[in-house]
Amino acid sequence: MQQELTPREVVLVGGGPGDPDLLTVAGLRAIRQADVVVHDRLGPVSALQEARPDAELINVGKIPRGAFTPQEEINAILIDRARSGLRVVRLKGGDNFVFGRGGEEWQACAEAGVAVRVIPGVTSAVAVPALAGIPVTHRSLSQGFTVVSGHVPPGDPSSQLDWKALAATSTTLVLLMAVKFLPEITAALVDAGLPATTPAAIVADGSTTQQQSWSATVADIADVAEANAVRPPAIVVIGQVAALDLP
Repeated sequence: MQQELTPREVVLVGGGPGDPDLLTVAGLRAIRQADVVVHDRLGPVSALQEARPDAELINVGKIPRGAFTPQEEINAILIDRARSGLRVVRLKGGDNFVFGRGGEEWQACAEAGVAVRVIPGVTSAVAVPALAGIPVTHRSLSQGFTVVSGHVPPGDPSSQLDWKALAATSTTLVLLMAVKFLPEITAALVDAGLPATTPAAIVADGSTTQQQSWSATVADIADVAEANAVRPPAIVVIGQVAALDLP
């Protein structure tokens, strides 16, 4: 069902992994109707050309270990523009609720009395491996997949992950934001009992013209990533599906 944007509303739009063709119809419609688009540096940035000429475009992108806009400031921008009677779109790469902090933005708006609506996006956790020929599940190889963030290393006080349990799941592991700490993560998985020969792959710049992928074992994938100077955004896949040779 088509919905028009309304004044004083914030619409959280998941933009997909980067290719503008993977932005949903609803997401594109929202961008075209918006008075304000608050966007990141990733995702379908070229879709901003579809915004109205008089729309305000606000870049709040975060650069890894570089310049960034604090989340509190992003929340304040959304609330301020909505309270001004504008139609506000918050455009993020992937899906807002898969490590996109969409829940925090919704909470902040709700606490301020601002209405929120969600337009889900195609998550890179599934789309990027698929575009590289890697299904995250496959009959006889994997009956499930687990998506985790690798932005902090195993053993870090702020880590909530049980890497020993992850090593024993027998599901495909999909790691987001894991480039920096990939050596520590793969070592923890192997130390926890995951066979060192388990297939692994890393896909960088998924869905864009710069997409590249590399395959190795879980014991070697960090070295492969370093040798090829892999930088975010990149997705790591660990499990038997990473070695599947699709025709």
